[in-house]
Amino acid sequence: MKVYFRKNLLLWVTLAVLTLLFIFAARGMATRDWVITLLRGLSVGSVTFLVASGFSLIFGLLDVLNLAHGTLFMIGAYIGWTVFIRPDTFVDLIPLLALLSSGFLLSELWAELGKRLPSGRWTRLLPWMSLLLAVGLLVLVLPGYPVTGWNLKVFSQTPGTFAFMADQGLLVLPVAKAFEHPPALVLCGMLLASLLAAFGFSAFKRNTIQAAGWVNWRQIAAFVIVLGVGFTVFFANDALTKFLTGINTSWLFLIAVLTATLSGVALGALMESTLIRPLYSRPIYQLMLTLGLSAIGIEVIRAIWGRPEFTMPKPALFGGTGEGCPATSLGAWLQHQCSTFLLMGGRVRVYNEIFIPLVGIVVLVVVWILLKRSRLGMIIRAGVQNREMVEALGINVRKAFTQVFALGVGLAALGGVLAAPSMGLSNTMGESLMINALIALAIGGLTSYPGAALGSVLVGLIQQVIIKYGAIGIPIPFTEIVFKPTPPLVPASTVLLMVIILLILPNGLLGRKE
Repeated sequence: MKVYFRKNLLLWVTLAVLTLLFIFAARGMATRDWVITLLRGLSVGSVTFLVASGFSLIFGLLDVLNLAHGTLFMIGAYIGWTVFIRPDTFVDLIPLLALLSSGFLLSELWAELGKRLPSGRWTRLLPWMSLLLAVGLLVLVLPGYPVTGWNLKVFSQTPGTFAFMADQGLLVLPVAKAFEHPPALVLCGMLLASLLAAFGFSAFKRNTIQAAGWVNWRQIAAFVIVLGVGFTVFFANDALTKFLTGINTSWLFLIAVLTATLSGVALGALMESTLIRPLYSRPIYQLMLTLGLSAIGIEVIRAIWGRPEFTMPKPALFGGTGEGCPATSLGAWLQHQCSTFLLMGGRVRVYNEIFIPLVGIVVLVVVWILLKRSRLGMIIRAGVQNREMVEALGINVRKAFTQVFALGVGLAALGGVLAAPSMGLSNTMGESLMINALIALAIGGLTSYPGAALGSVLVGLIQQVIIKYGAIGIPIPFTEIVFKPTPPLVPASTVLLMVIILLILPNGLLGRKE
């Protein structure tokens, strides 16, 4: 123990100084104000942590700097908004996405088929022909698949208007569009296009895909399940839409959170397996690729949801403002579902200052257990140390790395959908959170998962302390001057803290020495 403290003396001194600074800051506030400021700091820190932790996992375990992480956070927010505000659009998209993705679930089958084709000129052209046919089919059938959405050119039908009407409880969903062509023809065309595209891509990569023979029952089962879900939702479209629009918004919000998180996981797995994996030995190209993906993602968001900012209402469990609110006890809050809670005479926003920090703590513990106590975590740690040895034991390290990347992106998407009701949605929300996350990682340690949590909490606390002192002011000793920090000092304070810590501890508070 003495050796440990001696080796980390500088770390403990730094933590002690930071603790004293926050205690000193607390003395300038009333106890109520300090508690509320602390909760708000934990709220900001929790959202930052969800982004920073995913980035830290990907970089620390895979050595990949994913500069698109902030954009993926933003995509999670917009997907969650769509499910929560426009469940009809969500239901319309499920069959479309299921059919278009189903063919790729049989990648090993297509790879085995590609290996068994006789070599020759036509065999080399076959993948290109397959992809061209898939593109042609999609061009023909996709316009015939109706998706009830919004219109960015008509103000009454923009996402902002739908969000405002939902917040006021006046949302009326538009009438669903009808098929212009026979539905069976459109659906079969999309399925065939998916199969052709999957065969084309697998044929290109047939030497890199580890196929286990013709029959892979797991992939076939996944293919059947995805198709079954797609067709079931298609035929039950009206009933499912009516069900989602009629349920309590708390349950709908839970569905939105799960959908956004799983979408992030799927998007992360797709990114790693198709784009990142070939570039593991070329880090500069990784940076260029993820930076380009970030820019593309922002433009896609603008094209689909538009440029204006809009809000996402809080679920009913955290939205009550009527009789009995603000709540004075847990029982009163559960009874009236108040948006605020009285704590030491001050109002605390239940969603922002209680729910989000609780989710952050749960995620911290669950992911920590996953990494340290599960078989997947053991494989990941071993694969990072000696990938060749682990693969020699018959373990698919590539699959484990894909799961890590997917987990990291899923955490970012989770952060996005949780942040949407509290901070709103905008095209720049990903950039601002990404900057906060990078600062938090620099403070806590770029490759340290606990460091991501510690750095995020420090960033959230210092921002909220500066904001609070901007309202009450800081008396300058021996003078009558009261200094009130301006808003630009909020981000500047975190940068200053980062610089000071990096000068003392170049690897961050909990970062490992290279």
